[in-house]
Amino acid sequence: MPDYLYGGAKAMVAMHEREQRAFLETWRRWVAGGGTLSDDEDPDYASPEALLYHVLSASRSEMLWICKQLDLPDPEIAPAPVLDGSQDLDANYKQAHTWLEHLLERWREPLKGVKQRAFYIPSYPSDWEVQYCIDSMLEHAVMHPLRHRFQLEAFMNIKGV
Repeated sequence: MPDYLYGGAKAMVAMHEREQRAFLETWRRWVAGGGTLSDDEDPDYASPEALLYHVLSASRSEMLWICKQLDLPDPEIAPAPVLDGSQDLDANYKQAHTWLEHLLERWREPLKGVKQRAFYIPSYPSDWEVQYCIDSMLEHAVMHPLRHRFQLEAFMNIKGV
C-alpha cells in the first residue's frame, strides 16, 4: 500500500479492503448455504445478487463522492457488475471477486497525497443528504460491508449454516 500524508486515510483504506473481502467471502458462504433474506420491500434485498450489488456499488459511490468533494481526479472505478441470479454461485463469485480487486486497487491511490486537515474540515452533504466530513465517509465505507457481513452471519446462525 502506498504511503499517505495522513495515516488515518491509509488505515481506513486498509480496513475497507479487509471488510470488503470479508463481506464477499461471507456472502459466498451464505449463498452456498441456501441464503435467504428477510421479507423486505427494499430492492437492495430483492435477491442475494441485489444485496451484493448494493454493497459493492456503494463502495464505488463513496470513493467517487470523496474525490468529487476534494476536487481529486476521477478514480476511474468501473461500475459494479449486475450479477445474474440464474448463474451458478461460482460464476457470480468470480465476477464479483474480479471486480472487487479492481475496486480495491482504485481505492488505494486517490487519498495518498491529501493532508489530514482536508479529512475533517469542511463537511459535505452526502447523496442521501447526511453531512459527512471525508474521514466520516471513510468510516462509513468501512462499516457498510461490515454491517452487511454481520447481518449475513446472523442469518446463517439462525439457519445453523
